[in-house]
Amino acid sequence: MDKDALTIDAYARLVGQEVGTSGWIAIDQPRIDSFADATLDRQYIHVDPARAKDSPFGGTIAHGFLSVSLLSRMLFDVLPKFRDVDLNVNYGMNRLRFLSPVKCGSRIRGRFVLTDVETRSAGQVLLTHEVTVEIEHGPRPALVAEWLILLTQGQRD
Repeated sequence: MDKDALTIDAYARLVGQEVGTSGWIAIDQPRIDSFADATLDRQYIHVDPARAKDSPFGGTIAHGFLSVSLLSRMLFDVLPKFRDVDLNVNYGMNRLRFLSPVKCGSRIRGRFVLTDVETRSAGQVLLTHEVTVEIEHGPRPALVAEWLILLTQGQRD
């Protein structure tokens, strides 16, 4: 057992507090293109720098869902190790709003505030975080969301 791992009860005492900020993630054209290929969303504002230059964005922008998909990576920087937790899984979003486009060449990071810890059933605890994805040097965030993470305990064979 990791001696620095937190109990869920200890984490629950942080409700209402910022629990961490992730490292910066670069949003470059290869990352945008890879996401476009994976999702089959090849809209020109994402994948055609020459054409996108004449768009309202002045160049290519990341897909909103690319920014959302990076939340998992951001959470790895922030979520502590828990005692007696076997697995944590993405349970979904209650709210998600895209506020500003993420221009190619930008860097983004996630800021996480723990808003709720709910025991669901024996061995399941639902964490709710308000997450804000910031754009480096940007006046407004890229997105805000209420994200749910389900922890399971005692599931090992």
